[in-house]
Amino acid sequence: MSMVSARLERIPFCRAHLMLLLMGGLGFAFEALDAGIIAFVLPVLRTQWELSSIQVGVLASSTYVGFLIGALAAGLLGDRFGRRGVMMWALSIFCVMSVANALTHDWHWFLTFRVLGGIGMGAEGAIIAPFLAEFVASRYRGRFTGALAGFFSFGFVAAALLGYFIVPLADDGWRWALFITAAPVLVLLWWRKALDESPRWLESQGRDAEADAVVSKLEAKAERILGTPLPALKPDAAPPVTHTAKTTPFHLQLLALWQPPWRGITAMTWTFWLSITFCSYAFFTWIPGLLVQQGLTITKSFSYSIAIYLAQIPGYYSAAYFNDKIGRKATIVMYMAFACAAAIALVFIKDPTGILVASIFLSFGMNGVNAGQYAYTPELYPTHMRATGMGTASSFARLGAIASPTIVGAIYPTLGFAGVFGMTTLVLLTGALAVLFFGINTTGRTLEDIAASNTRAGGAATGDALATTR
Repeated sequence: MSMVSARLERIPFCRAHLMLLLMGGLGFAFEALDAGIIAFVLPVLRTQWELSSIQVGVLASSTYVGFLIGALAAGLLGDRFGRRGVMMWALSIFCVMSVANALTHDWHWFLTFRVLGGIGMGAEGAIIAPFLAEFVASRYRGRFTGALAGFFSFGFVAAALLGYFIVPLADDGWRWALFITAAPVLVLLWWRKALDESPRWLESQGRDAEADAVVSKLEAKAERILGTPLPALKPDAAPPVTHTAKTTPFHLQLLALWQPPWRGITAMTWTFWLSITFCSYAFFTWIPGLLVQQGLTITKSFSYSIAIYLAQIPGYYSAAYFNDKIGRKATIVMYMAFACAAAIALVFIKDPTGILVASIFLSFGMNGVNAGQYAYTPELYPTHMRATGMGTASSFARLGAIASPTIVGAIYPTLGFAGVFGMTTLVLLTGALAVLFFGINTTGRTLEDIAASNTRAGGAATGDALATTR
């Protein structure tokens, strides 16, 4: 254990961590708000701009094209240049493009700005968890990161409320909804100016004095808040390791993910992320429209959607609790199994009330999976490749987000409601089995211990080869 890690491990969870949670969580909330609002905008644009089903599907997928690019870039740049700068630039890009999107009058430009805005928001979403998890002691990390991801639920609920109250007010109600999604981001950008760079990343770059300053500030805040000195350092705490300033080319950063001992972890992670992202975005993008197709009015559909989106909140925060109670791996598999059961129910249920109840359970289950997912993935990789590991998993998963709305639009006319949720069940089951059989346990272990254990599992020769890329 390095000195930075040992010092962070002895800091109890306090108000300083809550501030990190709030600053990071609001970023996730804005990502979800942006992703969720399109489900309420598209039914209006379909009528106003006389769009075909294929055009609607393309617009629904457009943000996720940007997410794919942004998440990949954030991982590579976050490990090369640091987490904080990437996060700030990403949020700025999203804010500007959201405003541009609200002003457009043509679906082609709408598509363009959605892609560009998605780049910013995809980068933001991919960098937050690996960044802020590096500030928190292992005994709190599962709950902290799960609660961090829980802010997604508030964004989706806000999207549902905007869709219900603002979008129907006027022909341009959708424009006001998009303006509202961008405005609070300016406050968050101003607030985050005070956020420090990750001390673990600084240490990995040999910037030990800066890492010491960041940890010292956090220690001072904790002692001031707690009113007592922190516990003494454990005797096995080692001095920080000096790393060379040599930079690794981006293509080698990516190749390292597919070399032992990381390739099994990467394959499991990518499969799992693709599974849950495919199903989540298919469901939450299309559920208002699917409910309309089942005979509900747009207003009734939107009110049902609010209840479905509200189920995300207990889903996230119950899973955040279980992250540290039974472990990330077990939490993910348990909530995926619950989501599979709900999806199977939707294959057979026909009446609107039954569809609402099963949809609420599916929303609860899938978002519980997300709370485990965002806690689990950053833990699987060492500091020098943590953002790349998280970013590439998030980026690859966006292939599912891109494809799923279009696939749902294509298969619904042929296979109907049952076909859509039969497909959802099979995809969720694939992800659950990948984690069950190939996942590793990370609960209660420091990030450095997990990385060292994985490296040892790859053998001494592999460890030596990977050391040259650090």
